[in-house]
Amino acid sequence: MSYDPTLPQPGTEMDADQMRAQLNGLKALIDAVSGVTSAVVDAVNTLPAGSPAAVTVGVSGNVLHLTFDLPQGGDGPPGAAGQNGSDGAPGQPGAPFTNFMVDGVSTLNPGDNATVQANYDGSAVRLSFGIPRGYQGDAGPPGTNGIDGSPGPQGPPFTNFVVDNVTQLPPGSWPNVSANFDGNAVRLNFGIPQGPEGPQGSPGPQGPPFAGTVVDGVTTLNPWDAAYVNTSFDGYNVRFTFGIPRGQTGTDGGPGPQGPPGEVTQMQLDTAIGNTSRNSNAVALLGMTVSDPPAQWEVQQIANKLDELINALRR
Repeated sequence: MSYDPTLPQPGTEMDADQMRAQLNGLKALIDAVSGVTSAVVDAVNTLPAGSPAAVTVGVSGNVLHLTFDLPQGGDGPPGAAGQNGSDGAPGQPGAPFTNFMVDGVSTLNPGDNATVQANYDGSAVRLSFGIPRGYQGDAGPPGTNGIDGSPGPQGPPFTNFVVDNVTQLPPGSWPNVSANFDGNAVRLNFGIPQGPEGPQGSPGPQGPPFAGTVVDGVTTLNPWDAAYVNTSFDGYNVRFTFGIPRGQTGTDGGPGPQGPPGEVTQMQLDTAIGNTSRNSNAVALLGMTVSDPPAQWEVQQIANKLDELINALRR
């Protein structure tokens, strides 16, 4: 049976007899070519997932022309479950088809049949070629000045495929491939679209509840130092650290000396002291209901309100 580029038909199951006949036909085409010096990938076409792969081979002069029909990969697996109560992130894209690999190119004796072997390892199509070298050419015509012409130098053999670059394209893009021959190797550049986004993962376990507040320390500062409060959240508790200045004392440790009379009356002083509680009136009520468990932004809002109250009470 001769090679039929229309087989296998799309959507048909793999048939051993048909595939054997196709390979035998392909081998017969290769055997009929005595001087293949290079190979060119004309196109790489992406088929729907589950379609059978196919390859079309032709020979033009000394050039082997290849066209590949490759099915795209299936969807990636679902993403892993999220942590601390958040929803699971989308699954990672499935691994794209990324490469051709030439495992070896063997130079055969003149007259030997050319060979090609191909297999797919899950990520790359792996190729092994056996290409016979040409027969020794005839002697050249007589040279000038009576010197016989010697045979011309042996041309460089076709040696390899080289993948210069594989670019990942957005999902749904068309794949593309470009090829050129530099005299020693067929150089390929692929653009492969990534797989579609996997389904959303299931929600993770419930995070730990907010437990309470903890005062880690209270430091006594010098009378002229400014009071401060530091807050942090360790995942379970809001933790406080206070710095409070002590009051000034006399030289003997007792009450200080009586100061000079002030510029206000005792009644004015009493009224001012009585109105001291109004110093915090400018601080608005928080007026919030804490969720169970509380969120980080709620704890931060409480800490901010404490800072505002402390600043209002400073004198």
